[in-house]
Amino acid sequence: MLPDFTSFGKVIAGIGALLVLVGLVIMLLGKISGLGHLPGDIFYSKGNFSFYFPLATCLIVSVVLTIILNLILRR
Repeated sequence: MLPDFTSFGKVIAGIGALLVLVGLVIMLLGKISGLGHLPGDIFYSKGNFSFYFPLATCLIVSVVLTIILNLILRR
């Protein structure tokens, strides 16, 4: 007899749907706002090599998500 994986499958499908939604929101924010091109983002280019690290963008997103999650998960 095989165990019932129905609930496990639903959890995996829910996580997948959530990841798709988060990906769509990130794609839309990248096109709408200047997020990702802020002062403080590191960009280095030399020859055919380029390096980009969005330091300021990461900090702003982290602060905003921390505030939102604290408001949602407050007991």
